[in-house]
Amino acid sequence: MRNLVIFAVVMIVAGTYMAQLADRMSAQPAQASPAPITVAAAPAGRTVVIPRDRRGHFQTDGRIDGQRLSFMVDTGASIVALTETDAARIGLRPSRSDYTAMVTTANGKTKAARVHLASLDVGGLVVRDVDAIVLPDDVLSENLLGLSYLSKLKRFEYAGGKMMLE
Repeated sequence: MRNLVIFAVVMIVAGTYMAQLADRMSAQPAQASPAPITVAAAPAGRTVVIPRDRRGHFQTDGRIDGQRLSFMVDTGASIVALTETDAARIGLRPSRSDYTAMVTTANGKTKAARVHLASLDVGGLVVRDVDAIVLPDDVLSENLLGLSYLSKLKRFEYAGGKMMLE
């Protein structure tokens, strides 16, 4: 399990690093705020549709225990990852001794703190008991919505240039 968490964190950090690199190389400015999401009633439940932003990423707002945060949907990340600043803003302040998960990033090795989220809501799709990690801001520049949330949904898929969560 430890190796899986370390691998997931490495993939999260590598993906974030590559996204930052692509942003710097892009001539288009990044979209300042997440694109609006569409919530529709589906025969089996609620569907949230998230369009791509200018960078080609799927950005959305979510709520952790009622507190609003922005996320990049990352189907390659096995866990939800939060920046230290955003985690602190919603009341999650791991102590230095909580940073026990050693992860290797493009910038070298760093430690992450495991946290537990009582609830995470994206467009009305509420998932309870979500595992997450907190990473230092110099390692992670934006929150990632990973599989510890997505895998608890009925389904999620990419189709027609949009991410659909149900």
